[in-house]
Parts: sequence; structure tokens; C-alpha cells
Amino acid sequence: MWEGRRLEELPTPAFTVDLGVATRNAQRMRERCQALGVALRPHMKTHKTLEGGRLMTGGSLRGIVVSTLAEARHFADGGFDDILYAYPLPFDKVADCASLAEKLEAFQVMVDSPQALEQLKGRPLQTGRPWKVWLKIDCDNGRAGVKPSDPAALQLAKAISEGVTELAGIYAHCGNSYGCQGVSEIQSVAQRTTEFTLKFMEQLREGGVPCPKSSIGSTPSCSHPVPAMGELSEVHPGNYIFYDVQQTLIGSCQPEDVAVRVWTRVIGHYPDRNQLLVDCGWTGLSLHSLGQLPTGFALVDGHPDLKLAGMTQEHGRIEPMTGELDFAKFPLGSLLALIPYHACATAAMHPVFFVHSGGCVVETWRPVRGW
Repeated sequence: MWEGRRLEELPTPAFTVDLGVATRNAQRMRERCQALGVALRPHMKTHKTLEGGRLMTGGSLRGIVVSTLAEARHFADGGFDDILYAYPLPFDKVADCASLAEKLEAFQVMVDSPQALEQLKGRPLQTGRPWKVWLKIDCDNGRAGVKPSDPAALQLAKAISEGVTELAGIYAHCGNSYGCQGVSEIQSVAQRTTEFTLKFMEQLREGGVPCPKSSIGSTPSCSHPVPAMGELSEVHPGNYIFYDVQQTLIGSCQPEDVAVRVWTRVIGHYPDRNQLLVDCGWTGLSLHSLGQLPTGFALVDGHPDLKLAGMTQEHGRIEPMTGELDFAKFPLGSLLALIPYHACATAAMHPVFFVHSGGCVVETWRPVRGW
């Protein structure tokens, strides 16, 4: 019902995707990986849509990463295969993982503990095929995974390669790249993560443990890869299809690479406090920036002098960075476009994405929800 409509006609708050920018971002990452000589296994967690998955895989529908079983089922039902559930295996989801592994050519899971591995060994696949299991290692990111320097990591890898499970790959997330400022810091993190991973792969070879793949990734590190990453099997960035303000601050991209906006309408004038009220609160934007930007919780596109100073559930308060607000520039009912700090968090707030070209809606994408 929205195709062909102008962005100005959308009900707000509205999450919009510039199709040209998103397509360019996806193409650039594929070309970057091709030049590097590694496979691209894009992460679906940012958009959680079949359409975004098609863009990121170049239409192949193969070789993706998901972070929830809801995503895994959604993409499997949409014709995707070779899906890696890149999340430390939750014990309550083993049966569901088995169903997907028995249905798809290559549904793969991840573990970082002997206890999780035992859960898989206690539920052999009915097809007779082994579970395809990735070992998660922690290369100074500090979230999940075993330290590759820990002897227990090699022991766990050996255990995965035996019986009803096989070691499909080694996976590291260089999420510590999100603390970087500038390309040189990003590349330093990428270099260290790559070196840790390749050194562990060498330990596996010396220990006689077969392991076909190695994978690292984050949008910052894959936006500015180092040559050493060419020795890996694949990389797994995700946010790059949209990018966001956070990525521009890190140095991953330029402002013109950010494909998403949240459109909001002015619903109130309050001269006594020098503020506009808009119809976008944290349920339309998220609170992920925690107001740490000079412009508050987001950038107001085309208005660097404005600040999204505060939000409640359904309301936003906009004020000037300095001086008095010219209310005549922003009549009631007028539109403003907010550039989100973190596209993944903001996208998660919306049941539909309005995808546009030339100011007109050309598609609507509906993300999967739940876990």
C-alpha cells in the first residue's frame, strides 16, 4: 500500500532506508572481500530481513550469520542456506537447532564451553550427519569465547572434532573495534585479532585437529581491512549495509554512507523552554547513544544546529545548540529526519522499513522479531 508514495506521506515515526546507499554499501563490501581474497559471510542481525539478506549475499542466499533462532528460521524459510547461528549455544534451543540442521544443507552452531558441546553430543542428528560446530574464541573483545592462549581452547577444539560433532571453523568477533577512533586504531584491532586467530589455527594444525575455516569480523575492521586478513577463510560484518552515526565517529564510513533515517513530525511548539516536540521517542529511536553526542540522541539531518535533547517513550524534545529557536522554520506538522546513533538498535524498534529511491517508497521490508 505504500509503494509509490512520497516519504512525506509516511506515518511517523518512520524508519527509512535509502535503497541506493544500502545497495552501494553491500556492493562495496563484496568487492572489498573479493580483493582481499576472503569469503564474505554477512551478519543479518542489523536488518533481519530477507531483502537485506539478498543484497548482502549478492542474491546467492548462501553463507550468512544470524544471532537468533527466529532469524535462522526466517532465513531458512526464505530459501537461505549455510547459516551460522553465531551465539553461544543456549541449552533450551538444542532441539530447534537440530531441526534446522536436519533440514538445511549447512546449519551451523557455536560453542565456547565443554558443557555446551555435551548438549550437542547428547542429541545426534537424525540424518546421521555430524553437527557442524564453530568454536568461539575471545581475542580481547571480552564478551564470549575462550581465550586462544588457554590450553582449554585446544582441548575443546579436539573434543568438537570427535564423535557426532565436527569442527567447522574458528570464529572471533573484534567488537573491541567499536572503541576505536580512526582508521589506524581500527586496523590495529583487526591486525591483533587476525594474528590471534591465525596463531590458534596453526596450533590446531600442529595438534592434528582438522579445521577448515577461520573467521573474524566487525563492520569497522571489515570496512578497513588489513592485508593479513587475506589469510583468513572469511569475515562476518553486519552493520555496514546501513551504517550509522556511531560508525562515522569510529571512522568506518563517511556520513553519506549512512542509509537510514527516522522521520518524525513536529507536534508542539514551546517557546517558554525554547523547544520543539516531535513524535519520536525512544520507542522509535532507542536510547543507545545515551545522549552522549553533542547533538543529543541523534543527528538532525540538515540541521547541525539542532539537538535532540531528550526523549520519553513516544516524545522527543528538540532545541537549538545555541541561541533562540526560530519556530517559523518548523511549523506544526513539518518533518525532520533523525540519523540514528546505532542503526541495529533503531531498526529493532520498527515493524516495517520504508525503502525508498528518489524520495518515493519502492519496497517495504518486514524484519523478523523474537529469539
